[in-house]
Amino acid sequence: VVETQLSSGRNFVRHVHSLEAPKRKYLPFSLCQKHCKLLWSATIFLSTVRVLFFNDLSQPADFSLNHTINMYLTSEEGISLGVWHTVPDRLWKEAQGKDLDWYQKSLTDGSPIFIYLHGNTGNRAAPHRVGVTKVLSALGYHVLVPDYRGFGDSAGEPTEPGLTTDALCIYHWVKSHSGNSLVIIWGHSLGTGVSTNTAVKLADQGVIFDGVILEGAFNSARQEIPVHPFIWYYWKYPGIGIFFPKPWDRNVVVFPTEENLKKMKSPILFLHSEDDHLVPIPIAQQLYEVALNAQNAERVKLVTFDGSLGYLHNGLYRDPKLPGILKNFVQSLQFLKNG
Repeated sequence: VVETQLSSGRNFVRHVHSLEAPKRKYLPFSLCQKHCKLLWSATIFLSTVRVLFFNDLSQPADFSLNHTINMYLTSEEGISLGVWHTVPDRLWKEAQGKDLDWYQKSLTDGSPIFIYLHGNTGNRAAPHRVGVTKVLSALGYHVLVPDYRGFGDSAGEPTEPGLTTDALCIYHWVKSHSGNSLVIIWGHSLGTGVSTNTAVKLADQGVIFDGVILEGAFNSARQEIPVHPFIWYYWKYPGIGIFFPKPWDRNVVVFPTEENLKKMKSPILFLHSEDDHLVPIPIAQQLYEVALNAQNAERVKLVTFDGSLGYLHNGLYRDPKLPGILKNFVQSLQFLKNG
């Protein structure tokens, strides 16, 4: 069961979510041109889709993350971001009862630091996001998981430039507290678009990420639309595409991952399940080729997971081989950084 809370377009989006096999042979809703922007943004930024129970995000221990602190960072005026910082497992006992100052100082211990940029539904407490955090912490890494503006308990409304600004805020905060530690960006789904946008923005300033992981990467927000979980049923009707070109042409939401990859200099690891039902595997293979052509096989890797494992779009964190894959990637980054 899901609930959608939008400041505008409430009835429309709630109707779209009620997919009870319409009997009509025509679209059960009408859209004026002025509503296209709302529809487009609502289907990309599902920040307000929440399960119907209360999540107190200020208490990460409630989600079995008991060596984690909740904090809030100001991305820009009026935009406060909720963030979890989980320390490496080896610090579990020492972390009990510690305050924000202790957690901040722990970032200087030399351990690699991951910033996890999540996908387009829910918040940082989603089970698969907690799962990724646990995998990384068990490997001895710090993990920071923010909710973008409009997600979770973060203020504001989500936009593409806004999400990029939020990611930049988290990155700069981490760098200011972590000395010379490796800082790695892990983007999942929508977060891959945010990650590459942020990487290019920083590259323009002469800053290169130490490493980037792109899990379930898509080429652009538009490419993901035909398999979007809340509008897949309606896409089969003739003419549905006419509602999207106008906002697309106006660059309402773009996330040009392919173009970004051509400009990126960071080592990149693509992770993708062959049975991903939201972003088909050929998209990841296409993006890998683009990144490979822009860099080389030493700096760009693609790891796929057999479809028979049933990981779909969110389940890669369960794979027993994933820790080894991540450890090897981090070691390669440390070699590049020190070499």
